[in-house]
Amino acid sequence: MSEIAIAPILRPDAAHSEQTIFALATGAGRSALAAMRLSGPAAGSLLAALAGRLPPPRLASFRRLRVPDSGETLDSALILWFPAPASYTGEDCAELFLHGSHAVIQAVSEVLASLGARPAEPGEFTRRAFLNGRMDLLQAEAVADLVDAESTAQRRQALRQLEGKLGDLYRCWADRLRGLLARAEAAIDFSDEDVPDPTDDTELTSLRTAIAAHLADDRAGERLREGLTVVVVGPPNAGKSSLINALAGQEVAIVAPTPGTTRDALEARIVLGGIPLTLVDTAGLRESTDAIEAEGMRRARARAASADLVLAVTDAAAPAPFVVEASAPVLTLANKTDLAPSPASEFAVSAVTGAGLAELRNRLAGLAQALTAKSGSPPLTRARHRSALLEAEAALAAAHAAPVPELRAEDLRAALAAFGRITGAVGVEGILDSIFSTFCIGK
Repeated sequence: MSEIAIAPILRPDAAHSEQTIFALATGAGRSALAAMRLSGPAAGSLLAALAGRLPPPRLASFRRLRVPDSGETLDSALILWFPAPASYTGEDCAELFLHGSHAVIQAVSEVLASLGARPAEPGEFTRRAFLNGRMDLLQAEAVADLVDAESTAQRRQALRQLEGKLGDLYRCWADRLRGLLARAEAAIDFSDEDVPDPTDDTELTSLRTAIAAHLADDRAGERLREGLTVVVVGPPNAGKSSLINALAGQEVAIVAPTPGTTRDALEARIVLGGIPLTLVDTAGLRESTDAIEAEGMRRARARAASADLVLAVTDAAAPAPFVVEASAPVLTLANKTDLAPSPASEFAVSAVTGAGLAELRNRLAGLAQALTAKSGSPPLTRARHRSALLEAEAALAAAHAAPVPELRAEDLRAALAAFGRITGAVGVEGILDSIFSTFCIGK
């Protein structure tokens, strides 16, 4: 992870961050090992109280952990000591690699609490790393994305952002903005002297072009981070539910010969081509006077309208053309080729025999990779980033049209503030809770 020089942002309840926290950094439940993390001013004294003395910094040591008062053995564990500021959070930190039984974890937790530490809140370790300048807000978000990654492509995108590449891009743009702002302010303060022409828009135009190109990504990075939604639509009894079950490799949807079995949208999560896909089974589309079925069809059309990809399924034995209203790409196929010949004009599969399913998976994977492909600069990964960039773009447009240097400078300052909110350099106190509440405890 690249080191970044950013000023720490003090939260209003600074005393809260002065407490020493602890949490399990590995999953709950029986396991061979469990990692316990500590961070805060008393981390060193707590570690010494349990282990007898501190080990050398950043050197794993095998110690017997004991209750300080009674000397009762808690566990035999590997311990690590990370004195500030060279730690994940920038504070004194320690890690205990315990045996992963509930009894050991509970006993160690109770002793740490009795010595004055408190359980960490979700994301509090990474939040402290951000507040102490160890990473910017983009990198902190990448930590959560890396923990949540379901696929190779998601992992790679999160690691790229964690390395600081997206933050580096925005800081480069912010530096260029500062240069434009300096020229505008010089024109205000030294209007009677020979200063660079503040109305020369070459650099401003170049920056606006770069931001616009970055925004024109068809949400590729956001789609990869969140996974794509593939909505399966078609007439009743076309085998949509059977196809969902076959692609998912499990019984997700009820399959019955009676048309109109599916009413509510059912979902299954799969990974194809390194991209997570949510398959959505929907009600069959036809004319109906049944109020419940009609509501199911309304929901099916709504899901198709907001999908990233639509899979339009027909019955090979009884092809019935229907119109799919969707702005997303539509892949049309005929199902039930085990009961009827494959239509010459359509891609065909059989959810029962598996014929054509391998090719269907390959096609879906190719479409998913195309929808999430982003060349060039690191991609946007969150709506928060996009909103701030749109605000910066609008401010730059206003600066370009500003009739006087004073208004131009004000618009440039607004654009600079928008970049600062993305990286967390300015004005993010109000969103920290919402960002870090999505993290797991221990991270």
